[in-house]
Amino acid sequence: MTDPYTAPPVPQPIRPAPRWARKRYVLPALGLAFFLGVGAGAGDRDGTRTDPKPLAAKPRPTVTVTATTTATPPAQEPEPAPTVTATKTVKVTRTITAAPAVGGGSGDDDDGGDVFYANCSEVRAAGAAPIRRGEPGYASHLDRDNDGVACDT
Repeated sequence: MTDPYTAPPVPQPIRPAPRWARKRYVLPALGLAFFLGVGAGAGDRDGTRTDPKPLAAKPRPTVTVTATTTATPPAQEPEPAPTVTATKTVKVTRTITAAPAVGGGSGDDDDGGDVFYANCSEVRAAGAAPIRRGEPGYASHLDRDNDGVACDT
């Protein structure tokens, strides 16, 4: 409920409108005047033109610029500097002396170091299977599982 004996609100003093409020009327009026002027300027002034098509542009002389260049032979490339390669040759010699096997091998060969077998069939045919690492005729290509015993199966 409202109190019926309250005083009415006090009116505010009248102030001039702020600048942005003044522009509220001026800018739209200027825009309207501009568009009306453009519309009036676009109209037919002398009233002689009845064709709605625009007039074709008249041909005008054009300017053409032609540039001519002459090709010059490419400059010779300088000869590359000589390349110096330094190499060092190292000769590695490794001598391995194998002790003769005791009781192993065929027993018929006294020299033993010149024995070579291409495969295990040759080793078995010579009766030298199995060959252990260090014995004459042992080669890594005969040892499939690399356990030191060639042609063991």
